[in-house]
Amino acid sequence: MRMTTGARIFWTRCAMLLAALLCWEVYARLWADTRFVSPPSLVLHAAIFELFREPGVIDALVTSLWILFVAYALAILFGVAIGLAVGWSSFGRKAFFPVVLLLYGIPQVILLPLFVLIFGIGPACKIAFGLSHGFFPIAVNVISGMKNINILYLRSGHSLGASSFDIARYIYLPNMLQSLFTGLRLGMTLTLLGVVLAELYVSTQGIGYWTKLYAETHDPAPLFALIAILALMAVILNELVRAIERRGLRWRG
Repeated sequence: MRMTTGARIFWTRCAMLLAALLCWEVYARLWADTRFVSPPSLVLHAAIFELFREPGVIDALVTSLWILFVAYALAILFGVAIGLAVGWSSFGRKAFFPVVLLLYGIPQVILLPLFVLIFGIGPACKIAFGLSHGFFPIAVNVISGMKNINILYLRSGHSLGASSFDIARYIYLPNMLQSLFTGLRLGMTLTLLGVVLAELYVSTQGIGYWTKLYAETHDPAPLFALIAILALMAVILNELVRAIERRGLRWRG
């Protein structure tokens, strides 16, 4: 029976992952210093038998997830709102889009002390820092999607007497969905990055804090287990956005 393209892609990815894990296992067992590099088998053992028995790790994971959820929801809200406001008119795009791109180009990590000064070291700081990472790719992609819409569609809508709501609903939204979902996927990944960075440097809770703790105590097995959990979180969240994207694109037709 011939496999579908999707099945071949899935099994190819699995084979690549297994090959990478095998190379990692062999390297860690034969050549690496196990005080700093743990083989995948020990990482799996740490994740199953050690990590989640550690008091505070489960709470840290839950804390990081709800902070990520709030930060990402706010990034979507502000990113879409600002993107629509800037991208709605040619004047807005010419006047404000370069400013958005300029701010997007600033490395957010250098602004972390400013966030700490304003919000302290509690959840508000991590939410705001995650929001600052996720906002820009969403806003930029919304503006770009609106900018690339065929001007003939807009002229036709205006000539037929369409209201602003009708133009947004039937012209802008269907034609910018692909760009919007690209921004949502990038925004999810960068929001997670912002939350973890804030937890690494200015927090006493969350997955980032425990990652820093295991790194400072030279305990590589749970450290790599936490890194694997973060990677798994990113993959799962990205796939959720992709699933929503597929449904949205089917709705567009």
